[in-house]
Formats: sequence, structure tokens, C-alpha cells
Amino acid sequence: MSGIRRNGRNGGGLDGRIPIESAWPVVECGRYPAKAVVGEQLPVAATVYREGYDAVGVNVLWRDPSGERHPFIRMLPDDSGAERWHAEVVPDSPGMWTFTIEAWSDPYLTWKNAVEKKLAAGQGVADLANDLEIGAECLTRASTRVPASVRAVLRAAATALRDEELDLAHRVSPALAAAEVMWRNPVRDLVTRSVPYQVWVERQRALCGAWYEFFPRSEGAVVPEGDAVGPASHGTFRTAAERLPGIAAMGFDIVYLPPIHPIGKVNRKGRNNSLVAEPDDVGSPWAIGSDEGGHDAIHPRLGDLDDFKAFVARAEELGMEVALDLALQCAPDHPWVKQHPEWFTTLPDGSIAYAENPPKKYQDIYPLNFDNDPEGIHAEVLRVVRHWIDQGVRVFRVDNPHTKPVNFWHRLITEIKQRDPDVIFLSEAFTNPAMMHGLGKIGFTQSYTYFTWRTNKWELTGYCQELVGALHYMRPNFWVNTPDILHESLQHGGPAMFKIRAVLASLLAPSWGVYSGYELYEHLARPGAEEYLDNEKYQLRPRDWVAAEREGRSLAPYLTLLNRIRRENPALHWMRNLRFHHVDNDALLCWSKRQGENTILVVCSLDSHNIQWGNTRLDMPALGFDWHERFSVRDEITGSTYHWGEHNTVRLDPHHEPAHVFTVHRYS
Repeated sequence: MSGIRRNGRNGGGLDGRIPIESAWPVVECGRYPAKAVVGEQLPVAATVYREGYDAVGVNVLWRDPSGERHPFIRMLPDDSGAERWHAEVVPDSPGMWTFTIEAWSDPYLTWKNAVEKKLAAGQGVADLANDLEIGAECLTRASTRVPASVRAVLRAAATALRDEELDLAHRVSPALAAAEVMWRNPVRDLVTRSVPYQVWVERQRALCGAWYEFFPRSEGAVVPEGDAVGPASHGTFRTAAERLPGIAAMGFDIVYLPPIHPIGKVNRKGRNNSLVAEPDDVGSPWAIGSDEGGHDAIHPRLGDLDDFKAFVARAEELGMEVALDLALQCAPDHPWVKQHPEWFTTLPDGSIAYAENPPKKYQDIYPLNFDNDPEGIHAEVLRVVRHWIDQGVRVFRVDNPHTKPVNFWHRLITEIKQRDPDVIFLSEAFTNPAMMHGLGKIGFTQSYTYFTWRTNKWELTGYCQELVGALHYMRPNFWVNTPDILHESLQHGGPAMFKIRAVLASLLAPSWGVYSGYELYEHLARPGAEEYLDNEKYQLRPRDWVAAEREGRSLAPYLTLLNRIRRENPALHWMRNLRFHHVDNDALLCWSKRQGENTILVVCSLDSHNIQWGNTRLDMPALGFDWHERFSVRDEITGSTYHWGEHNTVRLDPHHEPAHVFTVHRYS
């Protein structure tokens, strides 16, 4: 085009030739990479605008870990009037991807917009003489860089613009009809680029999976009862492996084990966290280390390294992974205490400080002091983690990471992933939101959440929407219970509440977790506390799983059904697609997830005691329908089919089924 500058100065922000602002997803101004998984439809956005009335174009430059540029992805403006541009990118392999926003002047669209307005105003050939030549030059330029299959179309359109034998309509119409070709193959002037932003792409298990926590020492254990005498029989990896087929049958993907290391003998806790342990008390697995070894050792009563590797191999045979607990703390008799006293805090009286979370005290645990010898601690923890990776572990649940320096975790996780990019780290940080989000930003794969304490409609909707907004750096994992946490809703809600919380956790979030005993409706709390009575953290707790299922006292079939629904419906593998729908009863929660042709619609009661009625007002476009359309829904819990539209009446009886889990089907 005559008089048009064809090359702009690179550099985004307000100082670029065309301003580029607020690129997304970006974490802390690009200091840390955003997160995605293979196959994820990752939204990319930026604010782009320019002076005057010339048309602007925007695209994403998307590069894979090898640096190879992927096909041209043009961005579209939304209708907010805020000059916000959007596109989706889909990574197809793990590793560090990058995206760059490119903004440019679009001479074809500028020409097209002007010509259409002039034609609408009744202007003739004489008025459009310059426009006809400008358009012909633009199309000629474009024809030199488009695929051969459409080259002739653009050349013919340019020729028509210059053909004075044709009337105005026939001169212009071929050029206007070339809009689709020019959209896909634009002429780009004044190209301005943002800085490149990183996206760390992981395997899909980093986003989606069902977790099951259990204590190997309780599986196969025998505890004396009544007048029986003698110490309890301790479970082993071999006896625990016999439980794995039952866990796999319920559809769980990851088996998470509390610490498997030797347990301290000094200041060992007794049952129910008592300060005095009896001779046969097994202690807390989180009080790690004794004269039998530390974080790289296995508790001898569980077995040896070969037994552990056989346990991992058995889980893999059943389609599951084993997650280990990474708890960076020590019992008073841990080898590190003697070898590296500088790794701990010495009090004025010469004693070593034990862990405290006032008013809680942990006399059986010494916390590490990361400031005296940060390099030494880093090197040792890196060695320990790699030791377990070498034994086949690819998933770690990290205990209380918020009590350790954030920069320690950033460095450790970065170094681990440089060699083993498939390793997953789950952050167990029930703490202030800033710390929880910060741990996600610096590299933790997933995070425990406040889901356990979100029980009413407004808490759940608000919290889930907050989490959706942070998915580019913090992935949630919804746990219904843990050895430490037995929420009052489960203490008093009865069996129906166990179903309700399982539906909420498994169908709201792509990753969810269960601590063993949940399927047996265990609900007795230690008086005055939000934790289990006869807590398994401090004692063996063998359970008769077979008898419970045989006698109909088990939730296992329901958990199996929920996990089957999750596996069979791709919409449930993601969280960015979560949409809430209106129900005129605060005791009912309605949401949907849609992925391609697969749509799941859930209506769940939050009341485990009473029958609840409600009327829906569904967001029909979110379900893929026009507002007037009807569709069928099949309840995957009961097998019943209904005919629905925007407005529907629902009735949920918690003593029968507290939730509808619908697959949505379009009428043919």
C-alpha cells in the first residue's frame, strides 16, 4: 500500500507501535510460567488497541518446547468494548511452551471497512478511484504469500479492481468476497510483539485424578480386643497390597500413603495424641526418623525396599500410581538431629524447639530451620526426593509446605522437573490464601483447598469461581476428609451427607480425594475437635471392607459409580468449563460442565435430612442450546430419563438419592 510503513518496532506494552497490554495467562508479570496440561484448551487474551480508525489484527505466536512455531492463530475481540482479544491454544506435548502476542495494522480490513461505508453512502467510481487502487495493491501483496490453492482468487480480485470495463459492483465484489482468505492469510503492517510468556505443560494427571489415602500399617493388622493380651500385629506392604484391587475397583487413580519412614521413639505420641505412649503404641508416621533411619529409609515393620517396589509395581498393574508423603520434619531421634544440629532451632536453654501451631503442640517433631544452612538442606532434600523417584514414585503429597520458605520450594521443584518433568507435587497448605496461591505460582502442581469447609450454596459457588480464575497457576484438589479433618457436616449429616460431599468434590473439581474409612461412614469425632476419635495417625485401625460391602454398610459402590461417571465423561476432566445455574432454593446447587459434544448437568441437594424442591433457570447457551430448545437428560445415578428445557422442577430426597447427575442429549 502506498505511503504505509510496513515494519513496526517490536516491543509490547504502551511503548510499542501498537499497544499490547494485560496479556493472559501470565503469572506475576511473567516471573513464573503459567500452567496447562496436554490437550487443554488454554485461553489466551490481551488488550490491544491503536490510534485512529485503521483496523488492527492480533494473533498468538505459539511455540512448543523445541521452539517450533505452530500454525497461525488469529485472535478475536470480545463484545465488551474493552478491546480485549481472545484465542485458545492447545498444547499437545509436555514441557515449556511459550506464547507471544502479535498486534498489527490490517490494511485489507481497513480498506474493506472504508469501501463498504462509501458504497452504502452511494459514492461512485470517481469517489473510490484511490480506494480501488489501494485494494488492488493490498491483494497483490497478499497473493505473493498465500497458499497456491487461493493465489488465483486474490489475483483475480486485484485484476477486477483495476478493470475499468466493469461496473463498480463487479469491480469490488470479488475483493469483498476474498475476506475469508484474507482473514486466514492477512497482510500485516506495523507488527508489534509482546515479550514471550512461558506455559509449563504437564501430563493430564496433573489436572485430573481420583486420590485415595490409606495407612499400609493398618491393612492386615490385628489389634487385641477384650481380654486379649499382646501387642498389635502391624500391617506391611505385602498385606497392604491386598487392599489395592479394592481401591482400583472403586476407580481411584492415585494411592497416597502417609510417611513410610521409621517413626521416632523419643517423645512418641500415644493413642488420640496423648503425650504418653504405651509400649505397643505405633506413633505418628509424621514424626519421622529414629536410629532405624530417616527420610530415605522404610519403617522396618512395613518391610524393605524390595517390598515397597513390589507394592508400587502392583499398583501400576492395577492402573494406579503411588503418591508418597514428603514431610520435612524430624523426630528428636532422627539422624539429622545428630548429624546436622544447625538445621534446627536451639532455644536459650539449649534445647531444640519442637513444632507448635498454638495452641497445638507437637512434642514428637522438630521443625527444620532453613536459614542456618539453606544449601545443605536443599541438597539433602533434593537427594531424598530423587531417591524415591528412582524407586518409581512420580507423585508427592507435600506436608505443610507453608511452614517452609517459598523460595526453597521454587528451587527444589524447578530442579526436580528439569530432570523428571512428569513428577507431581500436591501442596497440603491449609493456610492464608496468599500463601496457598503463592505456592501454586512457584511450581506446586496441585493444592488442597478450603472445599472441606465450604458447605452452603454461596460459599461453594463463590469459592469455585475464585478457583476457576486462578487455574492458570493453582489447580485445586477437593478432599472430602483427611486423617486430620472430619468436618461437622460429616459428624452430624448421616450417610446422605457422605454422598452429597462426594458428589460435590468429584464433579465440581477434576481432582478429588478420599481418606479411607469414608466409605464406611466413619463420623465419630474426638470431643471438642474436628478430627477423628481413635485417630489412625496414632494407632492401627484395621477395617473389614468385605463384611461392610456384604452387609450393605459401605459407600464403595457409590464412589465407584462417581469415578466411572468421571472417567466416561470428558467434560468432568476439566474445571475451566464449570458453569453454575440458577435454582430458586438455596438448599440446591446446580452446575454443568461441557466439553465438545459431552455435557454433564448436576443438581445436588445440600440438605442431608429433608426433601427439597426447586425450580431451575438454566443458562441454555452454556449447555449448547438456544433458549427455546428442549433436550433429554439421563440420570447416571438412577438410569431415569427426563425431558428438560430452561425451566424445570426438581425434587431431591436425600434418603433416596440426594443428587441428579445428568448426561445431556440433543434431540435428533
